Amino acid sequence: MATIESLLHAAYLPDSPSARLDAELLLADALGKPRSYLRTWPDREVEADAAARFAASLARRGNGEPVAYILGRQGFWSLDLDVAPHTLIPRPDTELLVETALALLPGSPARVLDLGTGSGAIALALASERPVWQVTGVDRVNDAVALAERNRVRLGLSNAVLKTSNWFDALAGERYGLIVSNPPYIASDDRHLGEGDVRFEPSSALVSGRDGLDDIRLIIDQAPAHLAAPGWILLEHGFDQAEAVRELLVTRGFSEVHSRRDLANHERISVGRWPHE
Repeated sequence: MATIESLLHAAYLPDSPSARLDAELLLADALGKPRSYLRTWPDREVEADAAARFAASLARRGNGEPVAYILGRQGFWSLDLDVAPHTLIPRPDTELLVETALALLPGSPARVLDLGTGSGAIALALASERPVWQVTGVDRVNDAVALAERNRVRLGLSNAVLKTSNWFDALAGERYGLIVSNPPYIASDDRHLGEGDVRFEPSSALVSGRDGLDDIRLIIDQAPAHLAAPGWILLEHGFDQAEAVRELLVTRGFSEVHSRRDLANHERISVGRWPHE
């Protein structure tokens, strides 16, 4: 039988930018062990059925399928979330949105809305950090809402609610102190849509018109009707869209408009405050 180290050494993922990490995650999953086990017991022999599971997962990754979809889970913030091909894979860049939201309303009770919640990553991260908040996450895809609800139940977050809504459509009369969203923001002709993990993710969670801003325009236009004044809006967007998003916010009447940079020094999210009425 092959050993842990020999299987990892033989793993061949030439098109992956993180081949060793991918192989470790897939082998740990096949063994039902944490990654630390691989380093602690590199000479341990691997049973044939586990080796076969690893080979099957490795083949899927070799065809480009994201590791998160193969494993059915992804870490985000302090949470381990179930994910599926009908939802976007939560990414580290989006943690800046969570960090900023927590800083805006530190410790204060609030009603918070996460638009386009997908797996529930943003809504559940906020609910886990602020038990005094009432967090609502909405998505137009019923399967995404069901997945987010399963994550909520497993994490035991009673201060979060997940429901089906196409942006604000099912939220008539509801107002929030904070609205956050990581909406689709990729232009329909962007060449990156044919590269990497993005090829396997739902286009409805990625693409938003010719310039990538259609959904952001809609959210900014409709948000004031759902913000308790004063209230905040936080939007994730593309690395080169900050100026355009700030202009949309200012034109709509938001104040204190600014953008924040991610770890790669890109302006990744933009913020606006809805004035007192």
